[in-house]
Amino acid sequence: MASGIKVADSVLDVFNHMKVRKAQENKEEKKRRKKVVMFCLSEDKQNIILDHGKEILLGDIGTTVHDAYQHFVEMLPANDCRYALYDAFYDTKDTKKEELVFIFWAPDSAPLKSKMIYASSVDTVRKRFVGLKHKWQVNGLEDIKDRNTLADKLGGSDVVSLEGTPICQ
Repeated sequence: MASGIKVADSVLDVFNHMKVRKAQENKEEKKRRKKVVMFCLSEDKQNIILDHGKEILLGDIGTTVHDAYQHFVEMLPANDCRYALYDAFYDTKDTKKEELVFIFWAPDSAPLKSKMIYASSVDTVRKRFVGLKHKWQVNGLEDIKDRNTLADKLGGSDVVSLEGTPICQ
């Protein structure tokens, strides 16, 4: 079911910027790189837009944000839906990886109308995020609060650490 909702150009710009990592970035540019960004519906319910103030920059980690994953989980609204992009750094048994994860947050406590609009628009957003490998729908904190669940989505038992923190197998 299509909702007719459009993805704002600013959302696509953020996705493309997060997807393309620049090897020659200087230290200041790396600090401004987005680690997490959240998207929401516009007031008129016609567009998916940036959820202003709901982002974590790489430069925030270690200064204002101790644990990016935990901070992201705490940013999720308890009673409404959101889309998010999470730039995951993880180690497998063989290599280091960095991949984007698209997260559809639809808590059970969100209003039914909100869940319906977000659910009917999720494919529109994902289709615009060309090349995205990981998609995850989360319906409550119990599904996301433990970083092991994200590690499982990224590669299961092959993932040995996420964001520098060992994964308990």
